[in-house]
Amino acid sequence: MDTQLRIKYQSRLYELPYTLIRSRRKSYAISISSEGQITLRVPLTTSDRQIRHILTEKQHWIITKYLEQQEKQANRPVSDLTDAQRDALTQRYIAAAKEYFPKRAAYFHQFTGGTYNRITIRDQKTRWGSCSAKGTLSFNWRLMLAPPAILDYVVVHELCHLTHMDHSAAFWQAVESVYPDYRSARQWLKEHGQELIL
Repeated sequence: MDTQLRIKYQSRLYELPYTLIRSRRKSYAISISSEGQITLRVPLTTSDRQIRHILTEKQHWIITKYLEQQEKQANRPVSDLTDAQRDALTQRYIAAAKEYFPKRAAYFHQFTGGTYNRITIRDQKTRWGSCSAKGTLSFNWRLMLAPPAILDYVVVHELCHLTHMDHSAAFWQAVESVYPDYRSARQWLKEHGQELIL
């Protein structure tokens, strides 16, 4: 369900559209995509009053993150490639990713454990990788545009989900045991991920 969120910030009134999603989750979560799309996920039993309370309580966080994403969008590099050139380069990077990711996964798998069945390469706007309950690892081909160390962090991150299907303390300990500088890699993706475009 789409609706409007009104926030007054620094003497200016913002009317921000947001999507409300009710599901069987146990707690609420707010996310803001790189395009500035705000999504509020809540348990099925959450009342309208509780939703208003959540939005009021988190409005400063929402507006600051929203404006950060707007600034990042404004500062994204502008490509001078034609559509045909971009499509051709994209296919080359995807082909390279299909060869490179399995090699890096095989290397780090000896340190992380768990079992994966296959690796897929995707073109996602907001996710760098994922790990399914069935053991499928998926990676964003755009990571081929990042420094190799950043790509390795995402590979380790998803491999560790094979044994920890959450972001618990145990999960992050597993990541750190293989990739000690993971915090820097996470920060790099937050700051520069939107630049990984052709």
